[in-house]
Amino acid sequence: MASGDTLEHLDVLIIGAGLSGIGAACRLLTDHPGRSIALLESRGRVGGTWDLFRYPGVRSDSDLYTFGYDFRPWLEEKAIADGPSILRYLQETAAECGVDRLIRYHHRVVSADWSSRDSHWKVRVELTRTPGAGQDTPAEPFGTGEFLELTAGWIFNAAGYYRYDQGFTPELPNRDSFRGPVVHPQHWPDGLDVNGKRVAVIGSGATAVFIKEYGMSNGLKFNSVWAVGNSAQLGIEVPAA
Repeated sequence: MASGDTLEHLDVLIIGAGLSGIGAACRLLTDHPGRSIALLESRGRVGGTWDLFRYPGVRSDSDLYTFGYDFRPWLEEKAIADGPSILRYLQETAAECGVDRLIRYHHRVVSADWSSRDSHWKVRVELTRTPGAGQDTPAEPFGTGEFLELTAGWIFNAAGYYRYDQGFTPELPNRDSFRGPVVHPQHWPDGLDVNGKRVAVIGSGATAVFIKEYGMSNGLKFNSVWAVGNSAQLGIEVPAA
């Protein structure tokens, strides 16, 4: 930025264009139509969690009649909806409210410092880039090393609570000796064929249940490894696929 240039100022800066960010922006546009608003999204697509997770059988673990927006109720028949339906709901909501025009993709907030003297936030943003097609696993954006700065009167953090680029993976003894593929559901490879395979699911949460239910309905055979307590201390020996 050249000396003397004025930083862009936003009344409201929303970090993230997922379910929470879209909902906040819709409310702000309705209740405060004169405010300047922008959503900064590090990825190249809207939807947050519901765009990121693409494993077979992904769906909500809460009913959409209460999980959805009160200003745009969920009207579909299925209360426990699948991931693609939820993503479509978010995309349509963003378009109807005009939020889609406020999203700045490939913008990752890296710091925000409050200035008491100026009564605003000074925000540093790194521009990102998503690798091109041809990847076995849908790729997450990486930083380009190019930065910009802006100021904001108020920040709404809707960035979620886990890393999008790398899902939590405990250190499992003997993992390197396993000859089959090891897949994290957060980064499910496109075109992964598990038909006719024996599949071990590590964990007992909603994701594990959804994957098993989908697989069993499609003729897969499962071994369940229930992770109890500190899963990082869990030793696993699974027969090769």
